[in-house]
Amino acid sequence: MNDEMNDFTLDIIDLQLLDALQKDASVSNQALADKVHVSPPTCLRRTKRLREMGLIAAEVALLSHDVLAQVQGFGLFALVEVSLDRQGAEELDAFEAFVVQNDQVQQCWRVSPGPDFVLVVYAHDMPGYLALTQKLFTSQSNVRNVKTYFATKRSKFVTRIPLPKGPHLSLHS
Repeated sequence: MNDEMNDFTLDIIDLQLLDALQKDASVSNQALADKVHVSPPTCLRRTKRLREMGLIAAEVALLSHDVLAQVQGFGLFALVEVSLDRQGAEELDAFEAFVVQNDQVQQCWRVSPGPDFVLVVYAHDMPGYLALTQKLFTSQSNVRNVKTYFATKRSKFVTRIPLPKGPHLSLHS
């Protein structure tokens, strides 16, 4: 956590800004200011502060995997459970560092209980997935078990974190 964040309080305007930006980060500063009922300079200053505090980690474009699959053909998402033979801190850190370097690994979660990791991976097709498994799992001597679930339909996908609707939220280090 950033040193500036010690005892930092988010007020209702900050929470509204964060919520609005989670819904659409491409909105203009003027439209954002109108939405949260502040002046454009105030909106710009507050948004800049929220970025500097690290509360806004990134602003990205989310692609439609369904449309992309229609354009490029195929597209395969898999949820992969990975269990390691040795679960010491060094082994967990080493495996995590190895898999997160791969662009096809979209998410990497350490979980408990059960497997050690759950990964969300993307491959163009089944041969691509096989190549990925060879690279990520078969080549790693510490991987004990891999269990894959192939996504057949995604009913919901959001990146938005629900924020409190109250007057303020205090952050303490």
